[in-house]
Amino acid sequence: MTRFQRTLSEVAGASSGDSGRVGVVGGGVDYPGQPAIVGLAALRTGSDDVRVMVTEEIYPIVAGFSPNLLVSRYAGTRFEEAAADGTIERAADLDALVLGPGLADADPTAIQRTISAVEIPVVIDALAIEPGVEADLSNAVLTPNSEERDELVDAYGSLEAFSRETDAVVVFTGSEDEIVADGERTVNETGTEALTVAGTGDTLAGIVASLLGQGMERETATEIGAWTLGKAGELATAERGPGVVATDVIDRIPDTIR
Repeated sequence: MTRFQRTLSEVAGASSGDSGRVGVVGGGVDYPGQPAIVGLAALRTGSDDVRVMVTEEIYPIVAGFSPNLLVSRYAGTRFEEAAADGTIERAADLDALVLGPGLADADPTAIQRTISAVEIPVVIDALAIEPGVEADLSNAVLTPNSEERDELVDAYGSLEAFSRETDAVVVFTGSEDEIVADGERTVNETGTEALTVAGTGDTLAGIVASLLGQGMERETATEIGAWTLGKAGELATAERGPGVVATDVIDRIPDTIR
């Protein structure tokens, strides 16, 4: 049995109450579905519950995505200092946090303060990455797309240098999936071309957050997360063909783990 198989067996065998609580802060008028996708992916990976936190403006939309998600609202139309205060307070009851999917027009200072203040692992995704790199990243995982990855490489010379200087872990999915931690690079080989569809980056963020919430170290969670996303994508593609969407991949996560 490989290390991946042993780890996934532990996930599959976890009982209710042992599998962690995940928080998701994200969404906006143009991107209401992103935090819901993250949350559903975390639930399918085994988290006991997922609390999605969004603005009042999109609360009815996000709350209507799935009865399995716990959805809260914060005042205003953007993530600002008051929302950061509420997130930091709520994080005391969580095991992992995802910050950024669809989080348009957020206050950069509020993002940075949230990342630095919470004591649980944080997955920094999408629109939180650019401001988030100025925060304390010693407990963080970043999930950049190709453009965000290139910006990190331009600023630090390489992802390896970025991880050494900031103590962050980076997982990048593309034609070749890369996990970079402590200045070392690991390559994941599962996946299909169908995983370029919108929402699969959010799916990865949810998988990784769930594994972090279940107690995995950051490097292990990202390696297992990338492998799980890729394998779930393979299963979904085998069933659906080229028309795979992110929720098809999410539905295959339990089969991958099992």
